Amino acid sequence: MRLADSIPSVAVADAVRASVSYDQLRAYDGALYWLEKRPDAGGVATLIQWRRDEGTRDISPAGFDVTNDIHAYGGGSFAVADGAIWCVGAGGLYRSRYRGDDLVLVSPASVGDLTVGNGELLAVRETERGDELVAMPLSGSRRLRTVTQSNGFLSAPRQGPSLFAWSAWGEQDMPWDACELWVGSYSSQGHIESPVKVAGGWDESAVEPRWGPDGSLYFVSDRGGWWNLFRWDGREVKAVAPIAGECAAEPWELGYASYAFLDDGQIVVAVQEGPRHRLVLIGHQGSVRPVDLPYTSIKPYLATQGTTVALIGSSPTAASQVALVNLSDDEPRVEVLAKSEHAELSGAQVSTPTELRVQAARGREVSALVYPPTGSTADWRAPVIVRAHPGPTASCLLRLDWQAQFFTSRGFAVVDVDYLGSTGYGRAFRESLYGRWGLDDVDDCAAVAAHLLAAGRALPGRIFIRGASAGGYTALHAVAQNGPFAAATAVSAIVDPDRWAETVPRFQRAHAMRLRGGAGRVRASNVQRPVLFIHGTADDVAVVEDVRVLADQLAARDVPHRLLLLPDVGHSVATSAEAGTALEAELAHYRAVMTAAVTS
Repeated sequence: MRLADSIPSVAVADAVRASVSYDQLRAYDGALYWLEKRPDAGGVATLIQWRRDEGTRDISPAGFDVTNDIHAYGGGSFAVADGAIWCVGAGGLYRSRYRGDDLVLVSPASVGDLTVGNGELLAVRETERGDELVAMPLSGSRRLRTVTQSNGFLSAPRQGPSLFAWSAWGEQDMPWDACELWVGSYSSQGHIESPVKVAGGWDESAVEPRWGPDGSLYFVSDRGGWWNLFRWDGREVKAVAPIAGECAAEPWELGYASYAFLDDGQIVVAVQEGPRHRLVLIGHQGSVRPVDLPYTSIKPYLATQGTTVALIGSSPTAASQVALVNLSDDEPRVEVLAKSEHAELSGAQVSTPTELRVQAARGREVSALVYPPTGSTADWRAPVIVRAHPGPTASCLLRLDWQAQFFTSRGFAVVDVDYLGSTGYGRAFRESLYGRWGLDDVDDCAAVAAHLLAAGRALPGRIFIRGASAGGYTALHAVAQNGPFAAATAVSAIVDPDRWAETVPRFQRAHAMRLRGGAGRVRASNVQRPVLFIHGTADDVAVVEDVRVLADQLAARDVPHRLLLLPDVGHSVATSAEAGTALEAELAHYRAVMTAAVTS
């Protein structure tokens, strides 16, 4: 299947080892902190510290996973204050005074979204009854005190000069659908009094509140159709700078920071427009100035010190890295602080994508990223792997993905599709998949495949579809009807939206309820093409039993399939220690289908 024998294949072990991820970047007292997850180390999240005079070093004990499972997806797993490190791991909340190797368990509570207030550690605690905002003194008592509580969901406890702010949404909502921003006075007894709603409601998502240096409360709202930055001065809410792009990420995790304040009064913001991110500076009068950077994908973790901003960025030729950007000059200076160092891939040739716009059903336009086979010429023709991203509110991102390069270096083209429901195209596009799941997303992926066939790029009978989580549901429905796809790979797949609504963690239950009503359950009697199922036995988002049942039903009908179960792996296979096993199985699946087509 190689188009150019001179191009070496990316080894599966190298693709996995190079897929290092960085998250939860924060700044404190001249230092930067972030979490680093290395797949070849079992996917454990290690806390890293960087100082100018010391460089980087691990400050959490070897093998200690700095993570939490608040709202199923976690976030805000550590905070730093007065030389102490507070972090969440197995067993609860820990505190370390020195280098991280003296961690002491201070509370067995399940907490996340850690932040520091006025002499207190603030956090979100999830219980069977709902959510609580809790506080604990940084010194003295080690008892968590409830600040406020809700039967629904809470996030972003932010203590300001005189008021306390937080976000809230109901049990029937997702934070990207309906999220409210509240403020209240913080009494001497440590409770919120006289709460007032500042923004948000059934048709507005107000997220990422943060007190500015001017004493105003800033937040991001999609009241105008895009998530844009707003400011509340205690009397009224005003737009800071209208931008036709998303100034926040879809809040799957807690603790996002899509904007931050510089010492010169400017605000730095990461903006998503389709599959691309860019960094902009918002001036005092609302002027918007782009920052020229070598990155096309920026994670929602900005951390500022003075006139510099630290970020986690990547591009089609550079995998994820932590960088420090000096914004004091007209030409920003970029200093890379951490990146995946992997000698075997340092000089590897990579496939760079082209952006594609395709007309799909009902007159809508769909975006896709097309990665041609590595080393191919302009008139390439190849087998194609269409990838439906998870979420489905996620999106395809313009960044180096070594697991995609694993396939392009073996003669495949990889195509990422931003189907209806994706983030990066405004609220209306994101909401339009509700009640149409398994229909419009499948149509969009099929439209992209049909376009590549008509353009002479894709080889007939050698177009495959793969998806993870919600994307796995899309992939399964794509081969449960006539279409261009010869086979499917479903990773951590959702099979039955109704049953999923009953088994999914409470955070995502509202999502399941809003999405369902389209194609319904994947029925074995409709599946027409070979399927590879890859599923972790410890998956608590999409339970493995649903996939087992479907696989048994396909076996009874003699439909070609394989069920690969990964012991003790959760919902995220790509970042697990079994990522290499999954990649090899997927490659073998496509090759087997192509071989069978030749011999039949």
